[in-house]
Amino acid sequence: MGYFKYANFFAQNINHLAGTTLPIAEVILPLGISFFTFTQIAFLVDTYQGKVKEYNFVHYLLFVTYFPHLIAGPVLHHKEMMPQFAKRTTCYINWENVAVGLTIFVLGLAKKVVIADSMAEFSSPIFDAVQAGGQPMLIEAWVGALSYTLQLYFDFSGYTDMAIGLSLMLNVRLPMNFNSPYQATSIIEFWRRWHMTLSRFLRDYLYIHWVVVAME
Repeated sequence: MGYFKYANFFAQNINHLAGTTLPIAEVILPLGISFFTFTQIAFLVDTYQGKVKEYNFVHYLLFVTYFPHLIAGPVLHHKEMMPQFAKRTTCYINWENVAVGLTIFVLGLAKKVVIADSMAEFSSPIFDAVQAGGQPMLIEAWVGALSYTLQLYFDFSGYTDMAIGLSLMLNVRLPMNFNSPYQATSIIEFWRRWHMTLSRFLRDYLYIHWVVVAME
């Protein structure tokens, strides 16, 4: 993940700061690489801690490649997904789940297409002008900042809703990942509301895990 997502970023910055000529590779970013990586890290740590109860390779592939969450999350835990995959009822159509899931999916799609993409029409020209050397006026700067803020908000919220809705249509419930972060009253609460499963991942698999390892 470090190579595919950040190799060119570091090369460009080193070239800019040090005047070097490190080559910039034409890297094709694999789809969903962040969530593939996070999911497998979680699986390995759970296995190391003895939390994984079964090791069927087909089930492992299902857990890692479960497609509704791969674009924008949430980050999944092995222990919360495998019991759902194992249920016989998961293999049958549940029309109530289809109806609710489709509703959530359509709402998420509307957030993305109608609101987020519309906000991009206001923010993108202003940011492009600044990148080209322009200096926006006060009102233009505020329009760019606020529209970009709303674009990010509804883009991520929309993708999250679509993932949850699509998964529910398959009788699998994904964990909540977005909880009105702009209603937060502090930076800490904002982070906890914005990408909830990523915060949980960092807490469980980086902070707590390394604290336990250090104590051992």
